[in-house]
Amino acid sequence: MKLVARISVLALFAGLSSGLLALQRDAFQERNNFPQRNRSQQPGGFSQWFGYPQNGVQSSYFGLPTQRYARGGAGTPTDYNAKTEWAFGRLVYSNLSDVGPPVAHRSMRRWSEDWPYGDWHFAAGVQRLTRIDARHDDETVDLTSDELFNWPWIYGNQVGNWRLPDDQAKRLREYLLKGGFLLVDNFHGGQAWQNFMAGIRKVFPDRPIEELQTSDEIYHTLYDIDERMQVPGAEYELTGKTYVTYVPDGVEPHWRAIRDDQGRIMVAICHNMHLADSWEHADDPLYPERFTSFAYRVGIDYLIYSMTH
Repeated sequence: MKLVARISVLALFAGLSSGLLALQRDAFQERNNFPQRNRSQQPGGFSQWFGYPQNGVQSSYFGLPTQRYARGGAGTPTDYNAKTEWAFGRLVYSNLSDVGPPVAHRSMRRWSEDWPYGDWHFAAGVQRLTRIDARHDDETVDLTSDELFNWPWIYGNQVGNWRLPDDQAKRLREYLLKGGFLLVDNFHGGQAWQNFMAGIRKVFPDRPIEELQTSDEIYHTLYDIDERMQVPGAEYELTGKTYVTYVPDGVEPHWRAIRDDQGRIMVAICHNMHLADSWEHADDPLYPERFTSFAYRVGIDYLIYSMTH
């Protein structure tokens, strides 16, 4: 089994500016081929949607409505079966049943946070900001399926709660060593890090995990990222904090990676931040544009790196 061929020519547009992205965000609802949420139609607006009382005091952040994780109400992009160079691959995994706050949240599919809108919004950015032949619709990627090898770039959310059986860890190792790329995001604090490590050490028992520097090639594929910022989730709108306030040891962001024997980054690790929420909330005027703009630059740099290395 081989991964699909890399893109051979990248004739890419230059320059993602804050003003450009702001204009694109305004155009998302009009120009996208998929249905958009309207948070104003949610009773109580943003606060109730996220399980907060309207006075902004956290009551049960994890009281998220189940339908937020259900694709059925989201519709499907019209290009769902298009044959393209790239589609957003969303890693599907089993939960650790004994990890995380409130039991009610444990029944949620942790892999599916920010799905599908985060995936669709990022794919829309790839379509508009590069000449990569991409489609809006995502792919849910099961490690037990041979379809895994059709998707050179996969994204894992809430991997501090993943459970990787030995056979799936072996498959993920095979995928990465054959040229695949895994970006993981949205896990916070020491416990989540330990749980992530328990899974990734099944994949690569001995490979070092390094802190990436802004001088690394991955931050200079299309956009030159010389300064990084912690990208918060949508709760920033209520807390004003770029870190998750209920995880006291999750304050400092870490940009990490695992490389293969040739020095290629196989796994990009975004710890104590939430890139996918910034993509998901690209159509939310209350979520700061500077975070979304930065997260698009990072994500596109990671994507182009993965498809050219």
